[in-house]
Amino acid sequence: MIQFRSVLNPADNSGAKRLMVIGISPKIGKKATVGDVVKCVVKGADSTGNVNDGEMVTVVVVRTRKEVRRKDGTYVRFDDNAGVVIDKQGLPRGTRVLGPIAKEVKEAGYTRIASLAREVV
Repeated sequence: MIQFRSVLNPADNSGAKRLMVIGISPKIGKKATVGDVVKCVVKGADSTGNVNDGEMVTVVVVRTRKEVRRKDGTYVRFDDNAGVVIDKQGLPRGTRVLGPIAKEVKEAGYTRIASLAREVV
């Protein structure tokens, strides 16, 4: 579960080093999970990246440490909390997606992120 002030690892090459959650949509509630969109602030950024340090960005959560129950009764969980920085159209700002992502991201309508990922779990 991702909540206010949670720190996410960037799962793309947008240039961010850490992402801190500053906003979750009221439709979602107080806690976000895989496939949800949250507002984050970039904490540390590469000088050659697409994002700047302190910039407010929109992020799709692609991995969580807390397990997620699927409709078939199975659970999936990951080693870290990670997200992908997206633009207003819902496309990733980076050109690569690093590490595995959950299939709930693809089901949420972010097929471009799923196609860039090496593995969809």
